[in-house]
Amino acid sequence: MLSRKNKLLVMKIVSLFSVVRGYNIPVIVLAQYLSAIFILAPENTRALSVILDGNLFILVLVSSFCIASGYIINNFYDAQKDLINRPGKSMLDRLVSQRTKLYVYFSLNFLSVILAFLISWRVSFFYSAYIFLIWFYSHKLKKFPIIGNITAALLAVFPFFGILIYLYKVQDDAYDLNKIGIIVSHALFLFLLILIREMIKDLENLKGDLANNYNTIPITYGESISKKIITTLSFFTIIPVYILIEIYHVGYMDIYFYLCLITLIFFLIKLWKSNTKEEFLLLHNVLKALIVAGVISIILIEPSVLWHGRKLLMAISFI
Repeated sequence: MLSRKNKLLVMKIVSLFSVVRGYNIPVIVLAQYLSAIFILAPENTRALSVILDGNLFILVLVSSFCIASGYIINNFYDAQKDLINRPGKSMLDRLVSQRTKLYVYFSLNFLSVILAFLISWRVSFFYSAYIFLIWFYSHKLKKFPIIGNITAALLAVFPFFGILIYLYKVQDDAYDLNKIGIIVSHALFLFLLILIREMIKDLENLKGDLANNYNTIPITYGESISKKIITTLSFFTIIPVYILIEIYHVGYMDIYFYLCLITLIFFLIKLWKSNTKEEFLLLHNVLKALIVAGVISIILIEPSVLWHGRKLLMAISFI
């Protein structure tokens, strides 16, 4: 049996895990590694070579620290709002003092900058800017309609560009416009899904946002306008999907994109029928599931990369 002191310690660890959204970090790590292996790496690179790249490991670790610290500062500024929107989670999060949260926040940011500097001062500057933008979003921008939503979605895809810059530096080669097109199209699709999710969160958190003077789209312009914007953004996802399937080679991942579009149709039908927090929470979870499924589906682009380089696959395709 655990002593009272040990039980309290365990509860505080669980609380801190909740604050930094520890359940999201592994998904982010997986997304970065799969992107590096299947999209960003040179064509003759095996998966194991990418996984064992020490500098890439540091980049993924740094971005994970930055994102975790971002969750902490977001939790710090949203403490009052979360008491209304997420009372259960908020009570768990409060087991760790605000002082401790800030200590962990600054420690993670310091480690991020130092570790990034081991690669280069440019990488360190890149992530320093990322840390600042996360703080500025949490402190100011998230209270403004549209700007806050767009900034949140951009910050979610920001770390992938750090990996892109690093891998191209390693390759020491001219930029491949075809590869850049694939990366931008994937990033645009992910950006739209996250932007839609952020707007669903505004509908879900309407009471807490209203009580704390957050000028979100549903509060400023009304729920109907918010739903119309979400519907428009959902239709916009067709653009990157079309580009990825018809113009660029995404292998069997086209199955995911087709299923995603079908899911979004039912999502929109449900959206226009939804009026309660529970219904919006369900829609929020559907989008999270689509994002996680999209991360895993990156493997479908070229599964053989797991045991061969791309050049072998290309040679087979010409036979």
